[in-house]
Amino acid sequence: MSDSSTAVATPPGDAAAQHSNPHHARRWLILVMIGLAQLMVVLDATVVNIALPSAQQDLGFSNDARQWVVTAYALAFGSLLLLGGRLADLFGRKRAFLVGLAGFAIVSAIGGAASSIEMLLVARAAQGVFGALLAPAALSLLTTTFTDPKERGKAFGVFGAIGGGGAAIGLLLGGVLTEYLDWRWSMYVNIIFAVIAFAGSFVLLKNSETEGPRPKLDIPGTITASAGLFALVYGFANAERDSWSSISVWGFLAAGVVLLAAFVAIQQRAEHPLLPLRVLLDRDRGGSYLAMFLLAIGMFSIFLFLTFYIQLNLGFTPVQSGVAFLPMVATLMASATSATAVLLPKFGAKPLVSLGMLIAGAGLFWLSAIDVTSTYTGGVLFPLMVMGVGIGLAMAPAMSVATFGVDTHDAGVASAAVNTAQQVGGSIGTALLSTLAGNAATSFTAGKVPSAQLAAEAAVHSYTTAFVWGGWIFVIGAVICGLLLRSGAPAKAPEGASEATPVAVHM
Repeated sequence: MSDSSTAVATPPGDAAAQHSNPHHARRWLILVMIGLAQLMVVLDATVVNIALPSAQQDLGFSNDARQWVVTAYALAFGSLLLLGGRLADLFGRKRAFLVGLAGFAIVSAIGGAASSIEMLLVARAAQGVFGALLAPAALSLLTTTFTDPKERGKAFGVFGAIGGGGAAIGLLLGGVLTEYLDWRWSMYVNIIFAVIAFAGSFVLLKNSETEGPRPKLDIPGTITASAGLFALVYGFANAERDSWSSISVWGFLAAGVVLLAAFVAIQQRAEHPLLPLRVLLDRDRGGSYLAMFLLAIGMFSIFLFLTFYIQLNLGFTPVQSGVAFLPMVATLMASATSATAVLLPKFGAKPLVSLGMLIAGAGLFWLSAIDVTSTYTGGVLFPLMVMGVGIGLAMAPAMSVATFGVDTHDAGVASAAVNTAQQVGGSIGTALLSTLAGNAATSFTAGKVPSAQLAAEAAVHSYTTAFVWGGWIFVIGAVICGLLLRSGAPAKAPEGASEATPVAVHM
C-alpha cells in the first residue's frame, strides 16, 4: 500500500483495497461506534475508583474487599485478552464486538443493582471477561476498516486520544456521578454507551471471516497464556498490601513467568498458535508493544498519586479533581491526533515515540518539584499539560504501528497484545510505584517526631518519589524504543508480513 495517494488520483492498490473493504463507505461512523466502546472500557478502569468509598458505605464491606472491586476486573481482563483477540479472529469481529458490548451492558446493570459485595465482585469480574472480548475486537476493526495511510493516521489519533485521556475522563465522570447521583451510576453509565454502540455497530458493521476451514483454537496455548497472565497480574496486585518476600507475591510472579515461558514454547510448535510469534518478533511491533507497556507504568504514577495529592493536599472534591485533569486530556488529544494524522506519515513512529516519552518524562520530573505549599496553578497545571503532549505524541503512533501490516487473520490477537501490554504495565506500575512510594514515606518519617505536618510532608515526598521513578521509566523507554523501532514512515507492510488473507463478507 502506498501513502502517495492524492485528491487527483488514487493508486490502483489503494483503490482495490478500498473496493474490497466493506466498511470503507461508512468508516467514519464506524469510528464513532468503536470510539464509544473503547471509551467505555477505558472509563471502567477508573470511573469506579472514586465511587468506591460510597459503595463501601452502602454495602458495608471491608477495606480488603474494596481492593478486589478493582482487582477482579483487572484479573479477568488482563488474563483473557489474548483469548478474546483470537476469538474475534476465528468467529468474526462483528460478532465478538456485539457480544462484548451486550455482555458488558448486562453485567454492568447487575453490578449497579448489587445488594452485596459478592454480587458486585462477580459483576466486576464479568465486566473484565466481556471487556477482554470487546477491546481487541474494537482495535482490530479499526485496523481493518481504515486502510488508507492518511485516514488511518487520523483514526488512530482519535483512538489513541481516547485510550490515553479516557482514564482521566473516568475520574471526572466518576466524581460527577457519585456526587450528584449515586455510586451505582458508575456502573449504569456503561449501559448508555453500550446500547448506542451496539445499535450503530449492528447496522454499520459486516462480519468478515477467513475463507476455507476455520483454524482450531490453541487450547494448550490458551491455558498457559491465560494462567500466566492471571498469575502475573495477581502477584503484582498482592504486592500492594503484602511484602515482596511474601509467597503470595513472588510465588505467583514466578508461576506467571514459568507459564508464559511454556506458552512461548507451545507457540513455536502449535499448528494454529494463539499468538503467532511472527506478530511479536517484528521490530516495529515489538517496539510498539514495549512502548505501550512502559507508557502504562508511567501513566499510573500520574493518575494515582496525583489524584491523592489533589484531593488530600489541595483539598479538591472528586468533581474538582476530575476537572483538574482536563487540561492534560486536551493536550493529549491534540497531540495524539496531530501525531498520527500529520507527523507519522512523514517521519514514522521512531522519533515520535522517543520524543513523546522524553517530553512525558520531563513533565513528570517537573511535577516532582511540588511540595506541601504548592498550588494547582503554580505546581500542577503546566507539568500536567506537558505530560499530555508527550503521552499523546508517543501513544497514538505506537498503537497504530503495533497493528500495521498484520495479516487480516491475525488482526484480533495483534490488537489484544496491545491491550495486554497496557494491562500488565498498569499492574506492574500499581505494585512497583506503590512500593517505592511507601518506602519513601517510611524513610522520610524515620527517627522524627510524629505530627500532622510531618505526615503531610511524608505523603508528598512519596508522591514525588513515584513521579521521579515514572519519569526515568519514560526516559529509559525512549532510548530502548528508539533502538527497536525502524526509521522512516510506515509506507508498506513490514518485512515478513504476508499479504492479507482473502475474506468472505456477510452480515
